[in-house]
Amino acid sequence: MKEMSKARVISKKSVASVMNERHLLSALKHPFLVNMVYAFQDRENLYLIMDLMTGGDLRFHVSRRKKFTEVQTKFFIACILIGLEYVHNQGILHRDIKPENLVFDSRGYLHVTDFGIARMWRPDNASDTSGTPGYMAPEIMCRQNHGVAVDYYAVGVIAYECMIGKRPYLGKNRKEIRDQILAKQVQIKKADIPEGWSVEAADFINGLIQRKPANRLGVDGPNEIKNHRWLKDFPWDKLYTKELEAPFVPNEEEVELKQSTTNVAWDDENSEVLKQNAIMLRRNSVQSLFNGYNYDVSNVPMAAKGSLALQAKQSGSRDMNYSTSSLASQTTQVVSPLASVGHR
Repeated sequence: MKEMSKARVISKKSVASVMNERHLLSALKHPFLVNMVYAFQDRENLYLIMDLMTGGDLRFHVSRRKKFTEVQTKFFIACILIGLEYVHNQGILHRDIKPENLVFDSRGYLHVTDFGIARMWRPDNASDTSGTPGYMAPEIMCRQNHGVAVDYYAVGVIAYECMIGKRPYLGKNRKEIRDQILAKQVQIKKADIPEGWSVEAADFINGLIQRKPANRLGVDGPNEIKNHRWLKDFPWDKLYTKELEAPFVPNEEEVELKQSTTNVAWDDENSEVLKQNAIMLRRNSVQSLFNGYNYDVSNVPMAAKGSLALQAKQSGSRDMNYSTSSLASQTTQVVSPLASVGHR
């Protein structure tokens, strides 16, 4: 269960983000997502009941192991890709793919979660600049229009991290990371490939972490990625039905036990703001900010569950056909520092 303090949500100016996630989750259902089952609230808190995932998030395991084998990483990446393919086909960009938002079930299958800053794709989205700097695509950092390639860039960073043991671009803040990206295109050279890893894996990762989205693997859609020589023989059908034996199965005893809440203690400088917002919650006008939050999957007609896909089509999302002439070109026509970045 995910529990969120309404006072905290208001203080962080995250009402729109929280309601956006609730709206998107109500229209999504897939075996490689962490699906919402119920959403409810009281005067003080919001609650989300999600699929139970007992294996911990990928960040927890990366911090303990530092690196993974090629076989393990390929399985992770395949799980992420099959979830993203579904999300993208609904006309949605996740925009915050990172190890913290990828969680294992008890069998070792990885699932995508946290749609707080996800958005329905639209051609003019340069103002949507939220994300996590270490996994944020260059076109978002440079405030360009962007498409599905931003999620694939993040997948490449994660694969790089599993292979090399660190992210391709490091920095203490968004500006430092952005400056590194603009200064040099990181590529895995043959001499950098760890023992037990293939040249094909390095080529796959290099394709995903391209700074220019038009040069990035996946800009023309998921089939381009699946047909890469590193993945082209992967048993996608068996993955979808979860008939495969995962090469990495988390030891649940090693996974840190976490409380069923995401609330954290507020520091002193924010305590007064929290108290003020808690008092504001007595007003019906403030409570109305969360109207429509409640959800029960058992009460949702099947027709309604497909409404988001219909909305995507009606809003012009047929451009999500991933064609270079439409979605990909949106990210290269904006004048920005990326215009001077070298080719792959």
